[in-house]
Amino acid sequence: MNQYDVAVIGGGPAGYVGAIRAAQLGGRVVLFEKDVLGGTCLNRGCIPTKTYLKTGEVIHAIKNASERGIRNHPDAEVDMEKVVSHKNKIVNQLTSGVGSLLKSNGVTVVYGTAVLSSTQHIICGGDNYEAKSIILCGGSVSSQIPIKGIANPKVISSTELLNLTELPKRLAVIGGGVIGCEMASAFQSFGSQVTILEAMDCLIPMMDRELAMSLEKDLRQQGISIQLSKKITEMIDEGTSVCICGEDGTRVEADLVLLSVGRKADLECLGTLKDKILIEKGKIVVDEYMRTNIPNLYAAGDINGRLMLAHAAFKMGETAAENAMGHVARCRLDLVPSCVYTLSQVASVGLTEEAAAETFGRDAISVGRFPFMANGRALAGGESQGYVKVVAHKKYSELCGVHIFGAHAAEMIAEPAALMAAEITVDEAANIIHAHPSFSEAFMEACGDALGRCIHLPKRG
Repeated sequence: MNQYDVAVIGGGPAGYVGAIRAAQLGGRVVLFEKDVLGGTCLNRGCIPTKTYLKTGEVIHAIKNASERGIRNHPDAEVDMEKVVSHKNKIVNQLTSGVGSLLKSNGVTVVYGTAVLSSTQHIICGGDNYEAKSIILCGGSVSSQIPIKGIANPKVISSTELLNLTELPKRLAVIGGGVIGCEMASAFQSFGSQVTILEAMDCLIPMMDRELAMSLEKDLRQQGISIQLSKKITEMIDEGTSVCICGEDGTRVEADLVLLSVGRKADLECLGTLKDKILIEKGKIVVDEYMRTNIPNLYAAGDINGRLMLAHAAFKMGETAAENAMGHVARCRLDLVPSCVYTLSQVASVGLTEEAAAETFGRDAISVGRFPFMANGRALAGGESQGYVKVVAHKKYSELCGVHIFGAHAAEMIAEPAALMAAEITVDEAANIIHAHPSFSEAFMEACGDALGRCIHLPKRG
């Protein structure tokens, strides 16, 4: 009864998608989950943070309603208990939905901590399970940093922050990556005084430098204090607060500290095979088929560390499942969009301007920009801050990268990502008729600017 075609360890984005896909292909599938279906993204990451950020957008809209002629609107204050309750309602709806999807596809779900006992056997709750192929989707856990005094109950993770029912007056965020910036933006809009401390010389260091600078400026305008190139040496508990001490002598006082310095692969599921599966830098090594060095074992999602994004995990899980079921599928990760859902959003796909210049040479690329200030839909909606930036290869008219800063950037990036995957040239993109007025016109105009023929910008000098 415990024999399966495919076993999946982990019910996050990679795991549940992989299980469903394997079942769609006719496999008898079992999925093991030690906590709640949906993984970090659904329960403690993507969905909860976006729920909070939407609340922040509503607060911003209320506070600026007078600009649109709306009188007597109240000052917005948050009830954190209701904020948390609303977030939990959304999360529960989605986790229940994942369970229903698995059930409708005939996937057996087993709750408990599952570990490998051989290349074809899994132990969970004292029971033994056998599978022809196994997909490891153990996900990731929050990283820690060795700072004196960091073991303090006032130093919390994003999981704990998302369950606070009382708003901290002063919140310090250690780490200026995606989660750090998103949580800073949300809690600043709620009413906290937020300080971001980042070790690098810019926020979101993996994204286009111009985007990082734009985001930094926007967060500062929101009232967030940002300290870059900041090396923290110690945290001192001062009773009701924490003092964060920098190597340069600076001190930041906070009621709570969010530690947001990245994530590392959770390898607990490897069990007795922990020394047999190839691991580099704490992550399982896989090829483009999601295969490990053991033929019938696959690894998808955060556990392989190739790209720690939920939408990348979806594709990796699907790819692993298809190969586990005897098909041949490759997973291409060079054109996966990345997004930051701050008040002014950031979205990017392909090469940054810096990477394209280094790869092809500065003279070989052209850069086109179009500001939302010149976009009718953005002006009408009061969301004119930001721009679309296109990086193109001059000789081949190739779209190398697209970077967007401003409202709806995360939605807009889908079009350039799709066109780049289809190898559409910048000339062809510039000639696609877009609805007017719409934010998406800005992408078309930026492509035109890269070619030196943008209609709705003044002629270049």
